[in-house]
Amino acid sequence: MFRQVAEGVYVFTVQFQMGVMDLGGRMTAVRLPDGGLWLHSPVRFSPEARAAVDALGPVRFLVAPNLMHHVSLGDWAEAYPDAKVAAPAGLRRKRSDLRIDVTLGDTAEAAWAPVLEQVFVQGMPKLDELLFFHRPSRTLLVTDLAFNIHQTGSWFTRLYLKMNRAWQRLSPTLLTRSLVKDREALRASLARVLAWDVERVVVCHGDVLEQGGQEAVRDALARL
Repeated sequence: MFRQVAEGVYVFTVQFQMGVMDLGGRMTAVRLPDGGLWLHSPVRFSPEARAAVDALGPVRFLVAPNLMHHVSLGDWAEAYPDAKVAAPAGLRRKRSDLRIDVTLGDTAEAAWAPVLEQVFVQGMPKLDELLFFHRPSRTLLVTDLAFNIHQTGSWFTRLYLKMNRAWQRLSPTLLTRSLVKDREALRASLARVLAWDVERVVVCHGDVLEQGGQEAVRDALARL
């Protein structure tokens, strides 16, 4: 089931492991002005996930927010042929088999611009992440740029995050920091993000940060 975290914003949390890392996963649904749904980082497709989405409303967009979160996108695109698939340009080269209808950049599409702002994070070409800000609820959506993991059954995950000073706090990891290739371009992108009046942060990996988002985001992004 989806959990509502703010007016028009819903999260669907699943178990997810990458190798020995227990990271958890999350899909976020945003209700658009026309009543349709904008799905951020669709998780593994299943009858349960589809039923949860259908209970919320019609799907308008399926969004791959970076070059990593695309594995399940084809299944969702097949299940919802009328929904438009949105992704960064680099994913066209990585997934030539995937239908991509909208190329994501620094400008929000007209269909979601009334409620969502976005920034394409420059300087990290192997990630090409987009950050989205739901203006009405002051909610920031983060994919892999930072985690916020407070509990895990994996001792390895806990140890890794502690060594990265990323345990039980909103923070990038050393691996994420290693992806930075142009720090000046990165800083220019993040300056726009820091101007957003963030209260809540929804991450794909970890716990939803319900309050104090602006300070936490400033601290996390400074570590990049």
